[in-house]
Amino acid sequence: MARQQSHPSGPPPLPAVQRLSVKYAKRGRMRFASHRDIARAVERGVRRAELPVAHSAGFSPHPKISYAGGAPTGAASEAEFLEISLTAPLDPLAVQVRLNEALPDGIDVIEVADLAAALAPRLEASEWEVVLPGVAPAEAARAVEAFLVAPHAEVDRLTSNGVRRLDTRAGVVALDLDRRAATEGELGCAILRMVVRHLTPAVRPEDILAAFRAMCGLEPSSPAVVTRLAQGPLGSDIAADGRDAADMTAEAPRPDGRDAAKGQVMATRLDAEDATLATAASVSAYEQLPRGAERPDEVGCARGPDERERPNARNRAKQRRAG
Repeated sequence: MARQQSHPSGPPPLPAVQRLSVKYAKRGRMRFASHRDIARAVERGVRRAELPVAHSAGFSPHPKISYAGGAPTGAASEAEFLEISLTAPLDPLAVQVRLNEALPDGIDVIEVADLAAALAPRLEASEWEVVLPGVAPAEAARAVEAFLVAPHAEVDRLTSNGVRRLDTRAGVVALDLDRRAATEGELGCAILRMVVRHLTPAVRPEDILAAFRAMCGLEPSSPAVVTRLAQGPLGSDIAADGRDAADMTAEAPRPDGRDAAKGQVMATRLDAEDATLATAASVSAYEQLPRGAERPDEVGCARGPDERERPNARNRAKQRRAG
């Protein structure tokens, strides 16, 4: 006897009539939340905000919320993106306010855009800030120079399908030492800025640090503090950290003779109006963040990822002698 195919009972789900792009930040202790934890927190926040989210059909309906490539666990971010479908149209600004009231501390909605009136963001590259505790700026500068002139910088990454080898050099568009690290020696650390192209598999800051370790033996005294500052399309009009494309070109030559940064410096404005405004002048990466974004606290090696005071090596030695 043929088995009858069962169907879900009840009315079909309401169709989606509006799609919203949500840009949010992952700050403070939420940097230690995994992508799955973030997704669960967002779904709870959507329910608490009483947003009319659309659901998939079938026996196990799921809210129609999709996520772009999230920052890895342990990394903070000022530019994460998700897309949500609604069964009733709402004002994007009202959605931003309701979500911010419903989401936990550390997940902050920066901007909400209606995709019927704006283009979906093209996420082609990310700009990262990497703080290396206990690493002298001069030592970091040597590692950066060795990395940029190398034709390849391969590392092994353990994945669910086993160990996979990837070339980190292929993903780096620009890499340099932050000016604060060179001028403020009292920080006791090195601060790197890097623009990394989105590849498959993705090249992460931790992979680049693994390449540093293999090539130059560079090792921070404690885990690096990683923050994604911006995410968007690659373009030639905006330069990271207030410099123009020519400066980035001079500092990050490709080993094969091709310019790594020529026409490849990331524009962090994601809609057409903001992109037009951004081309008028070169501004810092913080100032390029869309309206509503809060400038992250200035990074110093005295601060740990959980925002508490982190004693440096000298203070730790004093504490051991006192004990």
